[in-house]
Amino acid sequence: MAKINQITPVDWKTELKAAAYKYHVLIAWVAVGMDPLWAIGDYYNSPLHFTDFLIFRLVVTFITLLVVLFRKKFIDHPEIIVLIPFVGISIQNAYMFNVMNISELQKHTFAYIALFIGGGMFVLWRPIYSIFVVVISLIANVVFFQLFGQLSVGDVLINGGLLILSVALFTILLIHTRTNLTKKEIISRLALAESNNQLEQKNVIIEEKNKDIRDSINYAQRIQQAILPPSEKIDLVLKDYFIFFKPKDIVSGDFYWHAAVQTTPQDGKPKENIVVMAAVDCTGHGVPGALMSIIGSTILNQTTTAAAVNSPADALGFLNREITKTLNSIKDGMDIALCAINFEKKELQYAGANNPLYLVRQKQFIEIKADKLAIGADSEDAHVKEFTNHVVKLEKGDSVYLFTDGYADQFGGPFGKKFKYKKFQQLLIEIQDNTMEEQKQILNFHFEQWKGELEQVDDILVIGIRI
Repeated sequence: MAKINQITPVDWKTELKAAAYKYHVLIAWVAVGMDPLWAIGDYYNSPLHFTDFLIFRLVVTFITLLVVLFRKKFIDHPEIIVLIPFVGISIQNAYMFNVMNISELQKHTFAYIALFIGGGMFVLWRPIYSIFVVVISLIANVVFFQLFGQLSVGDVLINGGLLILSVALFTILLIHTRTNLTKKEIISRLALAESNNQLEQKNVIIEEKNKDIRDSINYAQRIQQAILPPSEKIDLVLKDYFIFFKPKDIVSGDFYWHAAVQTTPQDGKPKENIVVMAAVDCTGHGVPGALMSIIGSTILNQTTTAAAVNSPADALGFLNREITKTLNSIKDGMDIALCAINFEKKELQYAGANNPLYLVRQKQFIEIKADKLAIGADSEDAHVKEFTNHVVKLEKGDSVYLFTDGYADQFGGPFGKKFKYKKFQQLLIEIQDNTMEEQKQILNFHFEQWKGELEQVDDILVIGIRI
């Protein structure tokens, strides 16, 4: 069983805290570096107050540095990491704001605005903390105004106070909006991760089921291959032949069958050795066809010992009756071409259910037609079905072909049409100067060339025997 990767569920609040912690540490480090650096501006803007401004900046910077150094203690409350320096800088700026003259005040307004907008770009917290910073800033301004203010309230408001207050309110909205957007992004990302995890688990389950199915089909293939006659057995009785077998799927609805039998002596005549071959096309392909092929092969094996079977036609009649009884009401069956060859007498007997037999003699094509009856497809008249037994005298060099419909029915070529039987017949005539093994390779080559990029539509089976 494949291992399913489990993703530990993460609450959006935990993710938001982690994002806030990262950004707040960054802001705190910026404050540590920038706040004392801005003392350079104080030197030129307010030289009279440079020393007390510098003391304020160094104190705030020191406190901020302590927060940064001990930031791990605030990992569950990342808002503190920026709340402390923001409050410190707000008080610092409030003092500076109230001891300056109008000219200095106007220039310093930009420092206040930078504080609020910079915080709004990176801070992630609830609105209460933004309001807290603004309220502390206002209180500090009121206190320092009462203690040190030398300008009127109107002067303070006109020369930067109103602008700073407006920016502060805007910053509260900015921080709130950005925090909500980050929260929604995290929730969406976690939902997507959870969905992907569920999809992965389903895919693993599907893959496991597919593996079980493939294993079962592969085992079915082994069973089906076991019922096919081994080449070593066929080689004992056939010297020049080929079997071109190309299933569409792992298992096949087509199968070939072979038997070497001796006739029962009659009227003092000696026994005759008969080689029997069949090309069978069961209903469907894949697993359903493979199940039918096992049934068909089993019943064909019984024909070699059945007293009532003395010809290919008898064998098809027996097969039809037994298939009908085995499948009961299921109207599935098979097409078959079955021949029995007596090499000593150079005689061939053939019977077919929908599938004909081709004979090529000195590059002349001969077709022995099949009966237009299917094995087992119509159970109602199974007992009255009779198949024709054809007897053909053979000559040395004749080529006999048994086949199913897969080769001729394959789509392909420049227009995506069927190969068709006429082209198949012509091809068999053209390859008569080749050995049987070469013929097999040529048939395969032409099939692949014709099929091209198209899918194989059916199982392929062609048997060739040279006399």
